[in-house]
Amino acid sequence: QAQLVESGGGLVQAGGSLRLSCAASGIIFSANTMAWYRQAPGKERELVACISRGGDSTNYADSVKGRFTISRDNAKNTLYLQMNSLKSEDTAIYYCATYFPRTWGQGTQVTVSS
Repeated sequence: QAQLVESGGGLVQAGGSLRLSCAASGIIFSANTMAWYRQAPGKERELVACISRGGDSTNYADSVKGRFTISRDNAKNTLYLQMNSLKSEDTAIYYCATYFPRTWGQGTQVTVSS
């Protein structure tokens, strides 16, 4: 059973940092391109960042470039999202996912206060 479990969300002040983790099981983690998505209230879910199987290639949404860093540890079957210089606009539920076919985690809430 494929399972993705996010953790690390919480409440943080604007300008602060947070690191999200995604623990994967039931899949060959190293064989999957991985991604982080987020969904703010009243908005569509959007792609935040993705990372290739070996971690050598990454892509980011324009809104988070220079502030967020996606990484992975294939030996630990874990995906990470380091979020720095957080803004109120980053408030959303963040989801871990395999890129294709798409499998979602349950999400973790990130709230950035002003």
